[in-house]
Amino acid sequence: MFIYQHIPCFAKSTVHGTVKEKPGFNAGEDAAALRKAIEGIGTTEKTLIDILTQRSNAQRQLICKAYQDATGRTLCDDLEGDTHGHFEDILVALVTPPAKFDCQEFIRAIKGAGTNESILIELFASRSNHQIKLSVVYFPETGRALIHDLKSEVSGDFEKTLLILAEGKRVESTNVDVAKAKEDAKILYEAGEKKWGTDESKFIDILCHRSVPQLRQTLVEYKSLSGKTLQESIEREMSGRLEEILVAIVKCVKSVPAYLAERLYKSMKGAGTTESTLTRIIVSRSELDLQEIKAEYKKLFGTSLYSDIEPCVCSFGFSCLQVMCFQIECI
Repeated sequence: MFIYQHIPCFAKSTVHGTVKEKPGFNAGEDAAALRKAIEGIGTTEKTLIDILTQRSNAQRQLICKAYQDATGRTLCDDLEGDTHGHFEDILVALVTPPAKFDCQEFIRAIKGAGTNESILIELFASRSNHQIKLSVVYFPETGRALIHDLKSEVSGDFEKTLLILAEGKRVESTNVDVAKAKEDAKILYEAGEKKWGTDESKFIDILCHRSVPQLRQTLVEYKSLSGKTLQESIEREMSGRLEEILVAIVKCVKSVPAYLAERLYKSMKGAGTTESTLTRIIVSRSELDLQEIKAEYKKLFGTSLYSDIEPCVCSFGFSCLQVMCFQIECI
């Protein structure tokens, strides 16, 4: 059993999620209603959506226990057997403990035909030390630490960056040392823009170890020193997956909600909707900062997340995401 509490070092302490604990919650009643919806003639999708999208993850875990006690079956197994496609993926994600869900996403990124580096970049760049340590500690299929398999799938400076982040050793102090920020900005400038050839190790060390508040000050000092943003310099001096993950870290230092809003936009505006990205971000952030992600999405792209999601997913899948994003009655 994964025990997990979201403690995001990249976000403010105030939680701006859209999914809250339901007052007057009764796990037994919800489990019985879900059982009826699944075992009846034809699955009652509205019941599944209404219950699973309007309970906190902690409450869903209690429902799962009550369901298994009553039926001898897991709710996850029954959902997988009775629903299909993206709708099934969303419901299964909802009843999965957050750390286990992240772990499964890590696994999905490194198993199968080719490594999905974009998932690794998103997860490692946007998660806190606490979240990373819980989700990468164990690989259920092999009994090995996930880092063991990560080493066999990536290489070079990209591997070095991921492994440092996987150790979860980013400083978590809220104190800002302006003199240190100036020093780090100078180190980064001299390792990149000011020299022939780039010393990537300096960028990796500073961006992977300094606290988020400290890095925010470093971004200010770097712009003052060089006349460019650090992101612009990374994009000029580097390429490939290393460039992508360092840029992602910089974006998350500035605003995780804005970074994830951009990820959502790209998942829907590319060649075919990446439904797994929609599910991962909306489910995993629904109790954290989805309100802020929605606001950043509107600010960045001039349209609502709601209006962009609707044409991209199946009707029942849209209903799930709709309720989680907006907490309004569906169907």
